[in-house]
Amino acid sequence: MNLVAGLPASPSLFRSILLGVTLLVSAVFLSIASAAEAIKKHLTPCDISYPSDAMIEWECRTLRSGESLEKMFRDDWIDVARFNRIDRRHTHAGVSIKVPRRINDLKFFHPLPLFYSPAEQDEQFILIDLSEQFLGAYAYGMLIIDIPISSGNVAAETPSGEFRVTAAHRSHQSCLYMIEGTNRPYPMNYALRFYVDRGGVSYWIHGRDLPGYAASHGCIGLYDEPMQKEQYGIPQDPKLNDAKRLFVWVLGGEPEGDHLIPLLHGPRVQIIGHSPGPKTEASTPR
Repeated sequence: MNLVAGLPASPSLFRSILLGVTLLVSAVFLSIASAAEAIKKHLTPCDISYPSDAMIEWECRTLRSGESLEKMFRDDWIDVARFNRIDRRHTHAGVSIKVPRRINDLKFFHPLPLFYSPAEQDEQFILIDLSEQFLGAYAYGMLIIDIPISSGNVAAETPSGEFRVTAAHRSHQSCLYMIEGTNRPYPMNYALRFYVDRGGVSYWIHGRDLPGYAASHGCIGLYDEPMQKEQYGIPQDPKLNDAKRLFVWVLGGEPEGDHLIPLLHGPRVQIIGHSPGPKTEASTPR
């Protein structure tokens, strides 16, 4: 005899109850997933805490309709964008950004060390700090390029450890992900491969969106405004292309043609830290 709550139950009744429980559990998990996705979509730079936030006194400001980085900060808009790890396509009305109380402080903002002793014997060395969401390019230990990134999120974090750039591809494309709302493969321009996992999945440093928080599926994303204009129509005047800047630095110039270039002695890559999630209530603007 089947028992449900201590009472006799027919097989059909038992199946109905089991189905109801299964649907309830599924609904709970879907609700959790939907809530997580909603939080991700509404994250802004003010929601993220970085160790270097303590270097700059700042306050949180929500952009109003008609406001833009260029209108608000004029010639300093690039410094503000880099401080927020965000691009112009994502700085629209309703987004909250960190605004330095003294804009000139950003001229001296370097989240990564100016000299990195583990790289002093390397002609080229790349340090990526996931906790800071910043990448530094070093020549014999001296920092020569420091640029914001968008790494893997907490659900698909970028692997940490010691790697090496093993390939370069100027016009790489994703074989897994599409431009949102289209069937076009997501562009990964000026791509530098630094890791292939046991499943054969490659991890690259490449151009992509920078929404102001860790948002990739494991790769390291850099500014690529020309790609954004081509795919989204924004911005009208592309100026930032850190992906190309790093790519050219690694290769010593921009190669002709569009083919995968194996690199036998590419730069060493060190990845440290963990991708930051939303800040806690104790983390408040200075």
